[in-house]
Order: sequence, then C-alpha cells, then structure tokens
Amino acid sequence: MHEKFLNMFEEIEVVGKALNGEQTLQVLEKENPDFLLLDVYMPDMLGSDLLPAIREKYPKVSIIMITAATDKEFLEKALNYGVENYLIKPVNKERFDDVIQEYIKKRTLLSSTQEINQNYVDLLFRHGKAEREGKSPGLPKGIDEITLGKVKAVFQARKDGLSAEEVGKEIGASRITARRYLEYLSSKQEVKAEVVYGIVGRPERKYYPVL
Repeated sequence: MHEKFLNMFEEIEVVGKALNGEQTLQVLEKENPDFLLLDVYMPDMLGSDLLPAIREKYPKVSIIMITAATDKEFLEKALNYGVENYLIKPVNKERFDDVIQEYIKKRTLLSSTQEINQNYVDLLFRHGKAEREGKSPGLPKGIDEITLGKVKAVFQARKDGLSAEEVGKEIGASRITARRYLEYLSSKQEVKAEVVYGIVGRPERKYYPVL
C-alpha cells in the first residue's frame, strides 16, 4: 500500500523493498537510496535497532519511520538518530502524502543553489510546521514556493524562450512538473506562453519572461 502511495509522486522512484532488517541493509548497500521508509517491527530485528548501523554507514539517507509501535522509547530513539518523521499506523493517505511532500520540499531546498542566509534556514526548519499550521503563502495545491522560486530564477538568468522540458532540466524536475509551474506563472502573467513551430513543423509551447 505504501509503495503504491509513493509511486504517485513523480519525484520518487522506489528502488527496493525489504522484508526484514538484513534485507534492508542489503538494499541500502546496493541502491544507496536518498530516502528510507522504515518499520519498527520486522521478523528478525527491530527497525529502531538498525538505526545506529544505518547512521554509521549511510549518514545522509533520510529516514521516515512508519509503524504500529507506540512505545515512547522507540520515538525517542528515532529522534536521537535524526529520523525525519514518525508515522503511526494505520496512516491515512492524506497524512502520508503531507509527510512525503514535506520531505520532497526539504530535499529540493537543500539541493538548490540558494544563498544560505537566515531566510533559507527558516524555510528549511520551519516549512513543514508553517504548512501544517495553515501559514502557506496562498499557493494552489501542487505548487510550492521553493520550486516556484527555482523556476523564476531560470528566467532571471535567461531571457529567451524556454520549453517546459528545458525548464525541467534546469531545475532538476520532470517536464510535467515544470509545465505545471509555468502554467501557474502564465496565469499570474509573470511569464507569457507562445506556440512556436520547429524545423519539422511540430508545434511547441515556449514560455518567455514578462519584461
């Protein structure tokens, strides 16, 4: 079920699944993933007991625990080993999606070339909290300020027309994601869209900054 939920995010590719702790370490060794969804109760060991080994060998992997375990000691151990979030089963899809989207936004911010200043740090540490408290900047569903800022930055650097595919490559996202943001900016009249024809006559939608 959780794999199905994850596959709905175009930013995420499921590269491996593990049935126990030993397989979890094998997947980490083979695939070196950015993100691990980890249970506590596994057939051969507790997921919480894996945390020291994971942090020693794979310090950069982001971990979200999703488990039926409600013992406080598990939660404290998760916090001590830098777990991103802790979800108690059964988890509804809306809550699951919120946590994954928060992780994606944080990773996008960390991979950006934005100057590190107090505003950057506040976004990094407070973004999820502000969103849960309803303090979003009024953006529609599917649009977040971090990715939006990256798209705007592309047009600040380049004044020529760009396709959704070209913008996607610039920001490290898919063409579909880039087009969603471009259409939003077009609706706000911050970019203008025009249909142009290539050498073979195939129409292509290009976006230009509004000067």
